[in-house]
Amino acid sequence: MNTAISRLAVAAALACGCLPMAAVAQPTSAPAPTLAPTLAEARAFVAAAEKEALDYYIEANLIEWVNNTYITEDTDALAARNGEQGTQMQVRFAKEAAKYEAVPGLPADLRRKLDKLRAGIVLPAPTTAGAARELNEIATRLQSSYGKGMGLLGGKPINGSDIEEEMGQPHTPADYAEMWQSWHDQVGKPMKADYARMVEIANDGARELGFSDVGAMWRSGYDMPPDEFAALTETIWQDVKPLYDALHCYTRTKLNEKYGDAVQPGTGPIRADLLGNMWAQEWGNIYAVVAPAGAGDLGYDVGDLLKAKGFVETRADMNDTPETPETQRRGYWEKQMFRIGENFYSSLGLAPLPESFWERTQFIKPRDRDVVCHASAWDLDAKDDIRIKMCTKVNSDDFTTIHHELGHNYYQRAYQDQDFLYQDGANDGFHEAIGDFIALSITPQYLVDIGLLDPARVPSADKDIGLLLRQAMDKVAFLPFGLLIDRWRWGVFDGSIAPADYNKAWTELRREYQGIVPPVDRPDDAFDPGAKFHIPGNTPYTRYFLARVLQFQFYEAACKQAGWTGPLHRCSFYGNKTVGANLNKMLEMGAAKPWPDALEVFTGSREMSGKALIHYFAPLKTWLDEQNKGKTCTW
Repeated sequence: MNTAISRLAVAAALACGCLPMAAVAQPTSAPAPTLAPTLAEARAFVAAAEKEALDYYIEANLIEWVNNTYITEDTDALAARNGEQGTQMQVRFAKEAAKYEAVPGLPADLRRKLDKLRAGIVLPAPTTAGAARELNEIATRLQSSYGKGMGLLGGKPINGSDIEEEMGQPHTPADYAEMWQSWHDQVGKPMKADYARMVEIANDGARELGFSDVGAMWRSGYDMPPDEFAALTETIWQDVKPLYDALHCYTRTKLNEKYGDAVQPGTGPIRADLLGNMWAQEWGNIYAVVAPAGAGDLGYDVGDLLKAKGFVETRADMNDTPETPETQRRGYWEKQMFRIGENFYSSLGLAPLPESFWERTQFIKPRDRDVVCHASAWDLDAKDDIRIKMCTKVNSDDFTTIHHELGHNYYQRAYQDQDFLYQDGANDGFHEAIGDFIALSITPQYLVDIGLLDPARVPSADKDIGLLLRQAMDKVAFLPFGLLIDRWRWGVFDGSIAPADYNKAWTELRREYQGIVPPVDRPDDAFDPGAKFHIPGNTPYTRYFLARVLQFQFYEAACKQAGWTGPLHRCSFYGNKTVGANLNKMLEMGAAKPWPDALEVFTGSREMSGKALIHYFAPLKTWLDEQNKGKTCTW
């Protein structure tokens, strides 16, 4: 998943609040609180913490940028030290902020900032002697174990990135089962004891901060009581579940037709390893299996359209000289793809990107050094130094990714005048949703408007089902997975799922929400959750569920404002300055107000809902129901 580099979560620096606190001094301008902290002391603490965090953020981002774009042992060492300092700072802020929670008469703005400082940490360490060090060692060991993990294919070892790719390639059912089982056994299972101990320590830290457990602390960041937030996500899921159920039923039928009853029965759950992804979280890799006859091919590919217009992808062996014409220089055409993306936002009335963006963005992979190619959007100075790091290719996926990543940059620039603690998305689902909803507007009409697609080649209405099904195999298929990751962790943190039942509960949730089962029986001592990075990496996951839902709410609102009257999935709001002005009003708010306030500014609604997503895929749902007639669509 593409990322935006946010404020108090600079890269990995603030991902785990489990390092000792003694190495960093308290902010010098904040008075030490008395036994009964006062309102004045709370104000002074927040002001000092916010200044220190901003100073750290600017320097930390420079270090992280250099490390990501010049990977050496030296830049790795600088980044590691920078991350340690940031983690220590955030732990210290969280514990100090907790002291002021009961101060009478806290203004709403001050309480909001204290809450952000208190709950912004992912894994809090308790003050018990040695606990912080043990928690850090365990967290580091879990991530390292995952990174070194190996599975098997044909009896031969295969690393994580390669096995993930192979799960999406054509293989026999036996090969899929071998990869799935070996990865879960060799990567997940060894983590179980460490994970249980980590939960115990982190829960002690959360209780010191005034939370019942780590899960409640995570859920507290959504401007509502933790239990209400959990209930809201379940309500959204129940809204969209009929669409998922129909997709599941249709996909199961197609897999049954391909593999037969012995491999995939025509009723019940789907075998998890047959869906083109190690975790069955997105199913796009098996689109060829489910594509409807005659409607699966859109008739164009954006990458081919770009190349037909003269866009040339930079080759690794290309080398510029002073005599090289501009249009033949390395990265020239990839940069032009970013110009197209900028033009989309400019057409909405948003200001052009600063010149520094074009000077400092990494558009392509350099020839002379290792870099992190995963696309990410950066704001290095909390003002105007926005840029993107990407190893762009001239293809359809990267054309979409550019529009998505630029969404992060425009969001970052829009809230630059907010106080530092408010320079973030309204909640952690908003940032990803902004980029995603902009990318939804890359419709055939948009491609016509910018001169890439001949109007005569616009896909006819009979191609709509193929278009929607292809999107649903990723966007709809992901929804229950996006929800159950944290559902499982919330149970682990609150004790309702005991260590002895870790895997049993995981398998039951996967069946309940996704309707999938392992390809082989799982032993009681397995730890299948550890086979997904975000579990050992301790990355909260509900944000991705929220982003999948919010992007459609934003998109539907934009299309209504643009006066679109056709099918929602064909809408493009390119060139509509009313949409741009309304969008910017929401973006400028950052995190200064509760997310319902921000949502209302752009959509007119204060409720997150799956109704827009259902509207978008309504033609597909009708078609799926027709295909599923006579089928038993339960598991």
